[in-house]
Amino acid sequence: MAPLSTVYTDLGTVLDSHGQPIASFRLYPEQQLLYIRWTGNLTGPEVIEVATAAGPIQQQYHCPLLLNDKTDSTGEWSEALPWLEYEWLPQAMKGGLRAFAYVFSPDMQNQGISMEFAEHVGKHLPIQLFYDVDAAWEWLRRQRVAA
Repeated sequence: MAPLSTVYTDLGTVLDSHGQPIASFRLYPEQQLLYIRWTGNLTGPEVIEVATAAGPIQQQYHCPLLLNDKTDSTGEWSEALPWLEYEWLPQAMKGGLRAFAYVFSPDMQNQGISMEFAEHVGKHLPIQLFYDVDAAWEWLRRQRVAA
């Protein structure tokens, strides 16, 4: 079912050191949602780089909903977990983040890290893990209505 509206704005792409995309940002203004689509084999420093790039976007658009789609990514990025919890998360919440939908990578190692991340984030705001993007959209839609 994906988004209620197909109206969105591409807000750029973060590239790795080889010039390959690792994440792209898309704003769905009607849903007040920021969609981050990850690609490639991710490392901790790359995850931090993308989260850092998301900060100004979150501050500018104050999106309460975040859809983090790792369907097309793999990699071991656990070294980024403390930074995400203690640096990124407080700033994102200050910028208006209220609910976080997380779509798993098919990579089992990545899924384990993702579950650990969700456990930490879940102490501060609603987060839900998914295996497909459509279910994540539907959950975020309900979060918006509940807010």
